[in-house]
Amino acid sequence: MHHFFVSPDQININDKSVIIVGPDVNHIKNVLRMRIGEEFSVSNGLDGKEYRCGILAVEENRIQGELRFIKEDKVELPARVHLFQALPKADKMEWIVQKAVELGAFRIIPVASSRCVVKLDDKKAGTRVLRWQGIAESAAKQSRRALIPEVTKVSQFSEAISIAADMDIRLIPYEMAEDVSVTRKLLSGIRSGQDVAVFIGPEGGFSESEIALALANGIEPITLGRRILRTETAGMTVLSWLMYLLEIGPF
Repeated sequence: MHHFFVSPDQININDKSVIIVGPDVNHIKNVLRMRIGEEFSVSNGLDGKEYRCGILAVEENRIQGELRFIKEDKVELPARVHLFQALPKADKMEWIVQKAVELGAFRIIPVASSRCVVKLDDKKAGTRVLRWQGIAESAAKQSRRALIPEVTKVSQFSEAISIAADMDIRLIPYEMAEDVSVTRKLLSGIRSGQDVAVFIGPEGGFSESEIALALANGIEPITLGRRILRTETAGMTVLSWLMYLLEIGPF
C-alpha cells in the first residue's frame, strides 16, 4: 500500500474524505498509475495515526479519497532518537539518511567534525540538505512513518554539542569504551518520551579533542562491540538496538 503525507486540514473525519494535492498528485496519476478504488494511506505528521483510504476521483490537480479506516497503532518509536551524523565521504550520507528514517530516527543532524573529508560551503550544504530531506521524505513514505524526520542544516561539532545539551540521554560510540555492562545499562535505561542523542563520527572517527569536549559535556561513551564499524554501519547499529529495546524488549 502506498503511503503519503498530508496536512491535517486535508483529512475530514466527519465527511470521511481525504484530499491529496501537490507533487504527489502527479506521482499517483502518472508514475504509480493508480485508479479509482485502489487503496492508499496517509499520515498528517502530528497525531501518529495512519488513515487508510480508497481513491474516489482522480482530478487534474488533486486526488479525492474516501476514508475507510483509521489505524491507531503508533508506528513511531516511543523515544525520539536524534542522529548526529558526521559528514561521510561520497554519497554515503544519502544511504545513511534513508536507513536512519527506516529504523525510526526522529531527526538527523549532519555534523562537520575535524576529520570529515567532505567540506561544504553554505551554498553546497544548503543544496545537500534539501537533497537529504527529499530522501527522508521518500523513506518515510516507503516505511509508512507517521511523520517525516527533519534533516537539519549542517552543524559544527561544538554546535551539535549545544543542540544536544537538553536531551535526556546522550551517547557517543567510542572505541576506547570497552565496558559492555555500562553500554547495556545506558541503552536499557531509555524510556518512552525521552529524547536520545546519538553521535556518530566520520571515517577517521572523532578527534581526541572532540571526544574530550563530548565527555566534558556529559555525553556518555558506549561500545559497539569488539570490531571497528564503518561510519555508515555504526549509526544503524545503535538505531537497530534502540528499535529492539523500545519496541520488543530488553536484551
